[in-house]
Amino acid sequence: MQAAILFWARRLVAVCAFATAPALAQDTAPIPAPANPFPHTLADDASCPRVRMPALDVPILRQAMRSNAEMIIVALGSSSTQGWHSSDIAHSYPAILQAELQAALPSAHVAVINRGVGGQDAAEMVPRLAADALAIRPSLVIWQLGANGAMRRTDPEVFRDLVTAGVAALQAGKVDLVLMDNQRAPAVLAAPARAQFDQILSEAAARSGAGLFSRGTLMDLWQQAGHPYAQFVSSDGIHHNDHGYRCMAKALAASILDGLGITPATFRSARR
Repeated sequence: MQAAILFWARRLVAVCAFATAPALAQDTAPIPAPANPFPHTLADDASCPRVRMPALDVPILRQAMRSNAEMIIVALGSSSTQGWHSSDIAHSYPAILQAELQAALPSAHVAVINRGVGGQDAAEMVPRLAADALAIRPSLVIWQLGANGAMRRTDPEVFRDLVTAGVAALQAGKVDLVLMDNQRAPAVLAAPARAQFDQILSEAAARSGAGLFSRGTLMDLWQQAGHPYAQFVSSDGIHHNDHGYRCMAKALAASILDGLGITPATFRSARR
């Protein structure tokens, strides 16, 4: 079974390179918000920790901004992208990221397309890269993955091969790529190979030149600043709450804006 998955994933690299058709109607269909029986820990307007992550190099997105073209970003991932345990889809990280970037770039048209599917990881995401990401012709793809694989105890080497194939496929599509690793939530921290999965993503980014937005590092910095992990995690022990999604999206927006050359004096992503 693993051999079949890897064979298919490697073949996908060639297929995705030609995925330039316009998006189908389903690409604009809203993703229904999941039911949320768990209230978030802090109020949605609570201040986020003032922690800054490294700038993300996004030359294709920067060119879109400078040429006054639509700045299309695809957020690809699992339930953390789809927005599980947010109070509604407007509180998912892609929705907040779009609002932050649009506020910082009022003369631009920013669209962040949510392509999160709960329960998936690399084995399920790689087959949909062409249809759910490249067909939309984005400037930037943010690919969040690894938590479900770690919690399911997927073979890390299978995960590595799938990530390598997926990164190659996306970069063949001429997009900026940012990999996003995993949250510091109890269920994820309990996964024996969790750190190895994060390391695989870090190595894939370094090897390919893709960006890395490390949620793990971000949450470690929050905790070091006196904000425990629990402030940002839903009571299901896996997902962010509204406060976590909001603060993560604001930090991500700041890293993207830094990469675009937009200075803190010219944008409001650090607003409280």
